Amino acid sequence: MATPPSPTIRCLLLLLVVAFPSHPRARAAAGPAPLSSSPFDAALAKLQARIGYAFRAPDLLRRAMTHASYSRENGRALAVLGLAAAQSAAALGALAADNDAAASAVSRRASEAASEAACAAAGTHVGIPAIVRVASRTSASAAPVVCGALRALIGAVAVDANSTDAAVEVFWRLHVLTAAAAASM
Repeated sequence: MATPPSPTIRCLLLLLVVAFPSHPRARAAAGPAPLSSSPFDAALAKLQARIGYAFRAPDLLRRAMTHASYSRENGRALAVLGLAAAQSAAALGALAADNDAAASAVSRRASEAASEAACAAAGTHVGIPAIVRVASRTSASAAPVVCGALRALIGAVAVDANSTDAAVEVFWRLHVLTAAAAASM
């Protein structure tokens, strides 16, 4: 049977929770995060339902939906991972369809699927322009903003799941939904 932590350890844990509320150990010590009723958090909950992925660490989604013009804590680094995951998913899809595909065809497929236009279309389809936080002088519906947020979203899924497999699933789900919506127009 484990012995309870000493009063000193409990005090240090409390300080950790107060000083670093977003640190994983602080979150664990504090228990589950309380549900927020802010409009931004409500929009994030709807986004999770739309993409078919529930974040264990919702702070990653908040960061992904924050543009660099809005805060220094933004999704730019997550977007780098999201772009790599999207390109990898598209290249894998091309090779799965034809394992004798030319390198140029695989590269083209990866570039097209992860292009700004494709990302902006998928991001717009799931409502990112209404969710992403931007500075007042930045257009939330501009293709680079929407694409960056979608890529950051894909990267956030990868980090949250500690796997690019989950990110690839979300990426393809969004592209299939976007293609289906475009075909029905």
